[in-house]
Amino acid sequence: MTVSRRNFVKIMGVAGTATTVPALIPAHAMSKSKDVKPEDFYSVPMKGNARILHITDVHGQLNPVYFREPNVNLGVGDAYGRPPHVVGKKLLKRMGLKQNSPEAYAYTYLNFENVAKIYGRTGGYAHIKTLLDRLRQQAGGQKNTLTLDGGDLWQGSGTALWTRGVDMVEASNILGVDVMVGHWEFTYKEEEVLSNVALFKGDFIGQNVRVKEEAIMGDEYPAMVERFDGSGLYDEDVGYAFRPYVIKEINGARICIVGQAFPRTGNANPQEFFPDWSFGLREDDMIDLVKEIRKNEKPDAIVLLSHNGMDVDIKMAENVPGLNAVFGGHTHDGMPKPIEVKNVEGGTCLVTNAGSNGKYIGVMDFDVQDGKLKSLSYKMLPIITDWLPADKEMDAYIKQMRQTKYSDKIVESRTKKFSYNKSRVGKTFEEILSEKLAITDRLLYRRGNFMGTWDQVLCNALRHEYKADVAMSAGVRWGTTTLKGDWITMEDVMTQCAITYGETYVSEMSGHDLLNVLEGVADNLFDPDPYLQSGGDMVRVGGLDYTIDPTKPIYERITDARLDNGHLIEPNTTYKVAGWASVNRAPDGRLMWDIVHDYILTQRSKDKILRLPKINHPKLIGVSKNPGIADYPGELA
Repeated sequence: MTVSRRNFVKIMGVAGTATTVPALIPAHAMSKSKDVKPEDFYSVPMKGNARILHITDVHGQLNPVYFREPNVNLGVGDAYGRPPHVVGKKLLKRMGLKQNSPEAYAYTYLNFENVAKIYGRTGGYAHIKTLLDRLRQQAGGQKNTLTLDGGDLWQGSGTALWTRGVDMVEASNILGVDVMVGHWEFTYKEEEVLSNVALFKGDFIGQNVRVKEEAIMGDEYPAMVERFDGSGLYDEDVGYAFRPYVIKEINGARICIVGQAFPRTGNANPQEFFPDWSFGLREDDMIDLVKEIRKNEKPDAIVLLSHNGMDVDIKMAENVPGLNAVFGGHTHDGMPKPIEVKNVEGGTCLVTNAGSNGKYIGVMDFDVQDGKLKSLSYKMLPIITDWLPADKEMDAYIKQMRQTKYSDKIVESRTKKFSYNKSRVGKTFEEILSEKLAITDRLLYRRGNFMGTWDQVLCNALRHEYKADVAMSAGVRWGTTTLKGDWITMEDVMTQCAITYGETYVSEMSGHDLLNVLEGVADNLFDPDPYLQSGGDMVRVGGLDYTIDPTKPIYERITDARLDNGHLIEPNTTYKVAGWASVNRAPDGRLMWDIVHDYILTQRSKDKILRLPKINHPKLIGVSKNPGIADYPGELA
């Protein structure tokens, strides 16, 4: 397969970010966790008359997981040194949190491996349900609350892939989600998305998702919408694919929620999945819409439920008058305090982001009196699994769902060749995902601007499969963490790989094009204008070391790129490059999770340990004083 430089940039610029079956936590770790639980840790008395609860970027993780926060999250331009681009001890200081605390474990990478043995896993839908119900009760009942989901809910696990997101829709209904937006949701086929929206008991909204004119004028799309009881899902005059906003009355307060899907879905993901829909930032439309809502609907408050990414949300909050708060997602930033933004008319907006992987619940209380918003109060709560009992209904649903048997009707890819894996047919999801593959020799993580150890495993598997010089894997931000000494299970692998276009490929690329790919993806991450960023991390590169200066302009950031054998990348030399997750035509190679599965089994030692002899951490220059980096494992200047 031949891949052009432009298309390769699109492939690797995909933006992010399964769940592991909870291993038994050692008794001593559980007792320590319970012993250090602060009194009233989950007590949040109501400060107003309406409460909004917010989760985002769960990525299919119904069970508790480990997830290490980044040690590298560089800010450039106006974002330099501004949360979320502050990590480690500096983040704790900025947010007024103590070191060696539950919050330090939840919000930073600090001493993660050791502290994880004390506090255990985080999240889990049965535990989220328990906490949500508690927070609702503290607000005077569910009638005084609204629960929002910021998207990236239906993707990221084996069960989500195999059920086409239905497992997550059913779980969100039990959870009591009232409103949601999307991103990876759109990587199922349109009819699957519409079917899931019809199954969802809440409102699926998005002012920036439009039906293309040719689809509206045709017969097929309107008929498909009608088939899934899509009444009101799109506006023929304006072209909305979904409701742009909803107004909810909560304990006498009228609160408007405007939806914003990931603006760059059409660039970051295969358009074949959503041929009738278009996406975009559409800031001007947002300004007009908010103005119209203020004039005609006269709500007490307007909030944005967004999947823009936090830097984009901050800029949009500055440019769009009338927003009181932003509940953001996409960039997986666990921010315990909101960013207060002044808009162009002098008004104030609170911008929040509730992290990822089910680790947090954001709580915002609205004090509305006589039709006026008097105050906002916000707190984000880490979900320490051991500190919350499992909700019985949700726990039973998850266990029952995982007993579903894998069948030959399950579609795993875009090609008929890989429509299903015969070796899995007849086994339950639980049996497939609990397979133990190897014991890890180190902490396996993904989140961070540059190479993660889980990404190294993926790149090594691609290079091994295709005997490639270089392997590339997109810098998505989803994928959980595996502790040193723990078993790597098939569920862990699916956590890193489970998408609807997981086919792999190998191609020939010149050194010139290879370096330009790195430059293009780096610009997606480090362009000073957040509206030109994709919200993911730097492409992961296996078999290649390079130096990068994020402060430089495009085509000046990457230098001294060398293969593992020391060979300097030469512009006119051709290299064999392997990859996966193409946003263009489906490649011909095996599915990524099968390649990784087989690689781990063949490469583990006799004592069943998977060892990584080298991690391709790039050398970073020009950022040593940036508060968005700490304890970098590679070279830093």
